[in-house]
Amino acid sequence: MWRLIRIPGEEDSVATKKKQAQSRKLRKPTLIDLFCGVGGFSLGAARAGFDLVGAVDWDKDAMHMHEVNFPGHQHWQTDITKTNGNGLRKKFGFKDIDGVIGGPPCQGFSRMGHQRADDSRNDLFVKFFSLVSELRPKFFLAENVLGLLDAKNKPLVARALKRVKSQYDVLPPLILKASEFGVPTTRTRVFFFGSRKDLKKKITAEDILAGMPRSPKVTVAAALQGLPGNIRSKNSESNLCGWRELPNTRKRTGFYYARLSGVVPEGVGDPEAIRRLKNASEVSGNQGTIHKDSVKTRWHKLPQGKQDSVSKARRLELNGFCHTIRAGTGRDMGSFQSLRPIHPTLDRVITPREAARLQSFPDWFQFDQTKWQSFRQIGNSVCPVLAEKILCSIKKLMEVKNGRS
Repeated sequence: MWRLIRIPGEEDSVATKKKQAQSRKLRKPTLIDLFCGVGGFSLGAARAGFDLVGAVDWDKDAMHMHEVNFPGHQHWQTDITKTNGNGLRKKFGFKDIDGVIGGPPCQGFSRMGHQRADDSRNDLFVKFFSLVSELRPKFFLAENVLGLLDAKNKPLVARALKRVKSQYDVLPPLILKASEFGVPTTRTRVFFFGSRKDLKKKITAEDILAGMPRSPKVTVAAALQGLPGNIRSKNSESNLCGWRELPNTRKRTGFYYARLSGVVPEGVGDPEAIRRLKNASEVSGNQGTIHKDSVKTRWHKLPQGKQDSVSKARRLELNGFCHTIRAGTGRDMGSFQSLRPIHPTLDRVITPREAARLQSFPDWFQFDQTKWQSFRQIGNSVCPVLAEKILCSIKKLMEVKNGRS
């Protein structure tokens, strides 16, 4: 936290006050990302003007790619259930923190899954709020699936929020659909926000939403524009990351497109990936998948927006939005690959890079070399553009309504 330190005998002056004001202006609010995954929430936070003090996750593959994409930040690959607030302070070297963000595992709540009440990962939602209580940030923001709001999960949500109710003003859950904020997917998630009760003024849901103006819609066609269409069909998972040259380098304008190639915060981005995109228009993640001729024949007849009766995969609509991309499971749950959407005009499933575009990740952002892990990392992520918008709104509200301490 920024604090004014007076030197004994020092007299106030216009120059001193100007210097102090400049120091306040330059100081970025700090936060920590719990259950960070590959870094969708982290990227949104960095672009919103936050200083990412640390990122934590137990998944070694996701944590490795977070390190690749955030080389200027601290990381901790650990079982979060075995640490506490003091452990996080010691690990990352901070005393106070402005914000805590995170997306605790949602598989036990997802309406796409089995919604098992005994799923051990459900308790991680409660752990998030326990850590918030111990760290006492100015605010917290947690993201999860809509299934968390189902009646059978109310006791667990109540148990989690009980950890912070005495210290925080907790807003009713915010339900946000990504497509309404300039992301080409209908992915809808619930956000839990709270601000500390000792702050000067209260922040409302209306305040946050007012700072998140709706953006022009970005369709599937617009999102995939410029990516290579003819992909080499390979079942090999390790495919040198599928590096390919973008056939269309025509400049595009707008909030979404600006974030595909630019808006790289300090300490963020793999230098090699950024160099290859800038100098050679090359992007990774263009791994293809081999399909049987019978499958391609069947898909060739499948209209846009319709579901294949055999595979249950859905063909994307050029002028529509992508449905929620599924993540698949990790090694601990059988390593099942996710059901991937079918390309809107080609008779194949989408590539990891196409999935990343639909989730609003920039072209320089890197994912695992395997398709399985890439889709897990993309499907488990908070959409970076949506994360940036909500955190940008919160940052401005914390500055304007509560001042700097």
